[in-house]
Amino acid sequence: MVKSEGPADDVTHDARAGDLLTLEGLTQRVGLSVRTVRFYTSRGLVPPPIRRGRLGYYSAVHVARIELVLELQSHGFTLSAIERYVAGIPEDATPEDIALARTMLAPWQSDLPVEMDAAQLRKKAGRELSEEDVATLQALGVLRVRGTSYLVAANQLSLGIRLLELGFPREVAVAAASVYQEHGEQMAKELYAVINDKLAPLYDDADKSAHFREIMERLKPLSVGGLVTAYESAVARAARQPRARRES
Repeated sequence: MVKSEGPADDVTHDARAGDLLTLEGLTQRVGLSVRTVRFYTSRGLVPPPIRRGRLGYYSAVHVARIELVLELQSHGFTLSAIERYVAGIPEDATPEDIALARTMLAPWQSDLPVEMDAAQLRKKAGRELSEEDVATLQALGVLRVRGTSYLVAANQLSLGIRLLELGFPREVAVAAASVYQEHGEQMAKELYAVINDKLAPLYDDADKSAHFREIMERLKPLSVGGLVTAYESAVARAARQPRARRES
């Protein structure tokens, strides 16, 4: 039997905001062993327990972060890749924020950014990369500069390199990145509002929490698929419009 870190009779086993779980309650809730939970904590994937005197408890944030880790594992991500992804989640992210991040994980995504130094990036690219090339790849979202190294979307690097070979202009990449950023943030805010304001309140008690999680799981591929379909339709409509020509 799993040993609890605190008395179970004065702490609810529901992980809603404001409620706390014992270690035993957490392991039962997420289906993991005590050893695994402690391992995740030691690697920074899950925050340390909340201390109440000498006892430790776990909140809805702990549950959400563990479920995110399990989601990433189900996509086949390595531990180091999961660590990099989780490191990008703000420390003050709410359970709803983390659940939304899980919902928007692309089902077809096969890897996460890989850290490379300049020599490794050059070898992977198969060519020398100028500062302009790196800036273009960064604008395309293929890589991010982190200190003296790079975080590279390895499965997209060959596409970016081919665009460089075709003379794709950096300024176009920058302009496109601005569009993605602006509309991506707006879409995320609106989708979060729909889930938080209209869906979550329907399942805000302990008896319905599992139901809500299953709904979110089923919604995820449909949400991403709906976004892709809407984008493809919009691009097709835009392509049918006459291209504006500059006055000479």
